[in-house]
This record gives sequence, structure tokens and C-alpha cells, in this order.
Amino acid sequence: MSLLAMAVPILPGKMEQWRSFVGELNGARREQFAASRQRMQVHERTFLQPTPMGDLVIVTLEGADPAEAMRRFVSVDDEFTRWFIQQVVEIHGLDLTRIADAPPPELVIDSDRRVGLRAA
Repeated sequence: MSLLAMAVPILPGKMEQWRSFVGELNGARREQFAASRQRMQVHERTFLQPTPMGDLVIVTLEGADPAEAMRRFVSVDDEFTRWFIQQVVEIHGLDLTRIADAPPPELVIDSDRRVGLRAA
């Protein structure tokens, strides 16, 4: 089982839209969201982290290969996926369809084993 985590800022003025988005994922779109993550074979957890520099969303994906699951997710062309991707663009300024172009998050500390920083 692998874990992927990422912190994504909520753009200024977008907190109410984010709360509405989360409300839909926990409410009217709950079954679609759960089915999407089941197809991806991941367990997603999302946290809201207020900071002095602005609010962040911390997203964790746990599964056999969360990075590959994200690449598969953005290739799906259904109404829920299009809606989800558009919400993320509007609220966070992050285009999930370009996630493969971004460097993956780097694990730097694990209390169960030694890890190290990648060479710069």
C-alpha cells in the first residue's frame, strides 16, 4: 500500500466555493465520488489546514499506486470527473489534467523507516 499526499492552496476568495464543493462531495455527489475513488483503487482523505499564509487543503491518496491512479482519473471523460476537475481549477488554480507534468510530492520523513531528500 502506498501513500501520496499533497498540499494545495485555496485561492483567495474561494473558500465559500470550496465549502460548497466539499458539501456536494459529502452530499449529493457522494456516491459518484465514492465510485470514482473505488475505480481509481484509492482511499482519499482531505483535510482543511488554515495557516497565516492562507488556507490549504491536504489531500492524501492511499492505494497500490496513487500516482498512476491520478493519471487514470484525469483520462476519464464522464460528467462527474469533468465537474471535479473544473472545481479544482477554479478553487485551487490546479489543472489536474497536467498533474503528470508536475514533480511528485517527495517523502522526506517516515517514522517507521529512514528516507532521505533527493539530490538537488
